[in-house]
Amino acid sequence: MRGGRDEAPPESDRFEPAPHPRDTHVLFGHRKAEADFLQAFRAGRLPQAFILGGPQGIGKATLAWRLARFLAAHPDPGAPEVLRAEDLAVDPAHPVARKISSMAFGDLALLRRGFNDKTKKHFTRIAVEDVRKMLHLFEQAASGGGWRMAIVDSADDLNAASANALLKMIEEPPPKSLFLLVAHQPGRILPTIRSRCRCVMLHPLGEADLRASARAALDAAGLKAGDAEFSAACARAEGAPREVLRLLSAADAKFDAQVFRALALLPRIDWPLVHGIADGAAGDPTAFDAFLAAAFGWLSAALRARRTDGPRAVAPYADAWEQLERDSRELAIFNLDKRAFILLAFDLLAQKAREAGG
Repeated sequence: MRGGRDEAPPESDRFEPAPHPRDTHVLFGHRKAEADFLQAFRAGRLPQAFILGGPQGIGKATLAWRLARFLAAHPDPGAPEVLRAEDLAVDPAHPVARKISSMAFGDLALLRRGFNDKTKKHFTRIAVEDVRKMLHLFEQAASGGGWRMAIVDSADDLNAASANALLKMIEEPPPKSLFLLVAHQPGRILPTIRSRCRCVMLHPLGEADLRASARAALDAAGLKAGDAEFSAACARAEGAPREVLRLLSAADAKFDAQVFRALALLPRIDWPLVHGIADGAAGDPTAFDAFLAAAFGWLSAALRARRTDGPRAVAPYADAWEQLERDSRELAIFNLDKRAFILLAFDLLAQKAREAGG
């Protein structure tokens, strides 16, 4: 614990200042995925493991908690309340919902990156010891004959050892077990895990759902935004309510402004500015993700602007895109230095912009 006796460490699967997904009871968009889950449960054909894939911040974890909450509250697929249900909603006042919100529901485990009390930062990976501890749940009988469930948020954070430990349980799970793996990039998950999971790909929200979800998130976080500012954030968020919230956060808005200013100067590099960006993102996963999104956004805009200039003009930007994707995958797999990655990324972008005559 940090600080005072009752002060809990920050949660790696929560984006401050929004509520944790387990406390988010309204789901915007993803209606088909929700309906498919409900239909499979009623028919007794619910797979033992799901990968919920898609871009970060679009509601994957909210859907995972929503499904887990529904199964915990209604473990019998033939119960009248299940047969007449129109979605997976559970009243927040339901005893099970309250237990899950307070992390006091014994048949549901959460696997995520832990907090290092010494460094006061989250670990960069999910430790194999945490997986083994979580798997003890599946060695015991569920209370009342219900479901034993685990949410992994996110599976992108598993390393080789922790992924293999999880695989052993997914391969031969006990009856009425369910694993829900949230994944921003499902292709990076161990292939043997992917082959044993039903992959449900979720897509960015449409404009109406995005605006409604983002407004709800702002209200829950106690943040205010003018209509013009809100609309501008929605236009840049690419269907992710979390990104709207991040863009409207004062600290994140300042970081974004630094990144966009540095990208606008390319092919010239303002190294003091770039070093400041690298320092700010090195220990902050949210800021690092924002940098990556901005870099790919810059490349996308460059490709659109030069598309009528012929293959020679766009080839350097396409090469940069491929290399940045490859390097970011290796960064995640091998847990490389994020600060060095950002410095090299700016050098790469500047080089390719010069080659393209930009």
